[in-house]
Amino acid sequence: MSDEEKKPARKPLGLKKAVEAGEVKQTFSHGRTNKVAVEVKRRRKLLKPGETPAPAPEPAPAPAPAPTPAPAPAPAANKPAPKKPAVSDETPQERVARLQREAEEERLRLAEENRKRDDQRAKQNAEEAKKREEDNRKAKAEAEARAKEEAEAEAVANKADAEEASAPAPAPAPTQSKSTPTPAARKFTPVSRPEPKRPEKKPSKKKDDKSAAANTGGGKDKRRSGKLTVTKALNEDEGRRARSLAALKRAREKERRMQGGGSSKPREKQTRDVIVPEAITVGELAKRMGEKGADLVKELFNLDMMVTVNQTIDQDTAELLVEQFGHNIQKVSEADVDIQEELDGDPEETLKPRPPVVTIMGHVDHGKTSLLDALRGANVTKGEAGGITQHIGSYQVTTKDKQKITFLDTPGHAAFTEMRQRGANVTDIVVLVVAADDGIMPQTIEAINHTKAAGVPMIVAINKMDKPEANPDNVRNRLLEHEVIVEKLSGDVQDVEISAVKKTGLDDLLEAINVQAELLELKARPDRDADATVIEAQLDKGRGPVATVLVTRGTLKRGDTFVVGTESGRVRAIVNDAGKQIKEAGPSMPVEVLGLGGVPSAGDRLTVVENEQRAREVAQYRQEKATEKRTALAPTSFDTMFNNLASNVIEWPVLVKADVQGSVEAIVNALHNISNDEIKARVLHAGVGAITESDVTLAAASNAPIIGFGVRPNAKARELVKRDGVRMMYYDVIYHLTEDVAKEMAGELGPERIETVVGRAQVKEVFRSGKKDKAAGLLVEEGVIRKGLFARLTRDDVIVSATTIASLRRFKDDVDEVRSGLECGVVLEDTNDIKPGDQLEVFEVEERERTLEVG
Repeated sequence: MSDEEKKPARKPLGLKKAVEAGEVKQTFSHGRTNKVAVEVKRRRKLLKPGETPAPAPEPAPAPAPAPTPAPAPAPAANKPAPKKPAVSDETPQERVARLQREAEEERLRLAEENRKRDDQRAKQNAEEAKKREEDNRKAKAEAEARAKEEAEAEAVANKADAEEASAPAPAPAPTQSKSTPTPAARKFTPVSRPEPKRPEKKPSKKKDDKSAAANTGGGKDKRRSGKLTVTKALNEDEGRRARSLAALKRAREKERRMQGGGSSKPREKQTRDVIVPEAITVGELAKRMGEKGADLVKELFNLDMMVTVNQTIDQDTAELLVEQFGHNIQKVSEADVDIQEELDGDPEETLKPRPPVVTIMGHVDHGKTSLLDALRGANVTKGEAGGITQHIGSYQVTTKDKQKITFLDTPGHAAFTEMRQRGANVTDIVVLVVAADDGIMPQTIEAINHTKAAGVPMIVAINKMDKPEANPDNVRNRLLEHEVIVEKLSGDVQDVEISAVKKTGLDDLLEAINVQAELLELKARPDRDADATVIEAQLDKGRGPVATVLVTRGTLKRGDTFVVGTESGRVRAIVNDAGKQIKEAGPSMPVEVLGLGGVPSAGDRLTVVENEQRAREVAQYRQEKATEKRTALAPTSFDTMFNNLASNVIEWPVLVKADVQGSVEAIVNALHNISNDEIKARVLHAGVGAITESDVTLAAASNAPIIGFGVRPNAKARELVKRDGVRMMYYDVIYHLTEDVAKEMAGELGPERIETVVGRAQVKEVFRSGKKDKAAGLLVEEGVIRKGLFARLTRDDVIVSATTIASLRRFKDDVDEVRSGLECGVVLEDTNDIKPGDQLEVFEVEERERTLEVG
């Protein structure tokens, strides 16, 4: 009892505790412990600054009696009373549990107090909202009553005005006053009283009660909500959403249609010109036709085609749809992307005279280039390897009377057929050079055929008249064999006797060319985009791809964008035949063009286009078509397949690199001409320019030689050639190349084996010879049987074995040969399949060096 009395005596000395403290013992691994002080604080609820009614309904101070201070310390004394003895008697775990329990109870109590406070605050807010609604309803009712009174007052005023206006009228006539005044007053008096219409307003009042000031437009505009004011109630139209511009346009369009006859007049269907490519989606076709995609799908369903809007249909199906909907179709294809090569005619008044293009053709070493040197005053032959022309050259010569003539010099060697054909196709006049001491040769005949195929006039130049053995009449007579009749023999072909070395007869030749050009009336339009023909193309080390072109019409200018074959580019520089840069080139002018994207093929057409995008589009289309053509499989059959499998043709792989495109074509054609049924040349790669590392790598992988015609490998390629041991074959003259390649291919086949039958014999009897071998008794029927020769044993004309004669005996004596009509015995090597009646054929094999014909 003394302890219990002391404890309350010490309690008043301390302040009131806002925090209840305790200790928690924490146990960790390895025997470590830690004591932590635990505090439980009473959470105080803070009110918002704007909440004025919050302190009034607080439940906490209400139940506690404020004027009596005595009971206040009692609960404070009662609370800690059970705690003190717990400090000494309770275990730490029990104390922690008790403190947690008390903290949870305190938290629940505070939560309950907060809930009660929130409920009371929500109740007060609801009462205030209800009070505001009542005020708004009253204000709205007052506004409506005021508006109604004003409307009634206005109606009464209008009535009074109407009565005053009508009152003076009946005064002069007493008869009218009896009928009008009294019934009119009785008739219009109910109008000023709108009370009978009040029942119709009752639902609006209920609606107002339900909306609770949500509608500010008197129930007409329900989308607007907010606080109702007197101003909004009086001005109903204020604040409404305005009509959109599209709505106004639609209303005006409707009024216009109504004024123009209204919607009863059907709108006229519009017919369109629909451009349809080879493949198009249904949606895109509907857009071009101006129809709904669903209508097109429906029509296709009627045609038993289950398609969707995004599905692609072909051109024929699209044509059916376009015609079904009453439109006009315009078919286009991918080929429309390409530039059409037919020449569009220029107006006659825009054409102006142009220089003639003259091609010099003839057999090799008949003096074509020497003639051109004599006309130009230059010496081109010295620069040609082997003294023969192997490239197609182009020059422009100015005559004494200041007229210009463009000359094309073509090679005369047999391998350059395509070059000569190209020269004949781009020319206006052909000068056929024939040596007076040599006459008509194979390439002369070929040049005549090219000229006839091109349909151009010909002038025969009989060269080398300075030689004593010259016979021009023989040349004229020989030309008759090929239907070329010269003027001296009453024909229409001009012939001129010249000497390129002595420079005699050149003026007569130029005069003949001018006469022929005047008869042709050569004209072209210079003021248009240029068209040109590629005569030769090459890959220059410093300048890149270079093309020698002959402008056929228009004017080629520096900076023009062009397409040539599968390549596109922009003219960076124009170089004439004298090596000088010029700004533009007119018709019939041969120039070199720099700025190509790649090396074009000789004979391609160069066309100037409007922009680079168009040039790239055309070049890409042509490249795709060229790839398709190159990778397309040739039609085959089982016969050709089995023949290819059964054939034992040897392939000779090779890489070809040359200085110009024309030389590449000539070399590839020559290699194909050398090929035969036993061996054929397979060109792995043929290109223009120096030999590169990729060429050497390809040759090393395929174990093929590289033919370099007028080109050499670069430094890195030379290192690879040494490392990989690739064979390099360099040439400057084409007939040296063809001879060596023919020898190489013949060496691949090996020597040619020629069999010569020496004798034939019939097997009469078969005897045993030793333990394993068999000996055949023969009767020599023709020729001679010799020991050691090759022999074939046939039975019923079918070869049984091919062997050699190992032993030959006659009457037990070994002999070297047995002649016809005698009998002998033989032992054959590696065969014992011998029967009486078999035939033995003895032959010799001779090996000769194989040769291939060079075409």
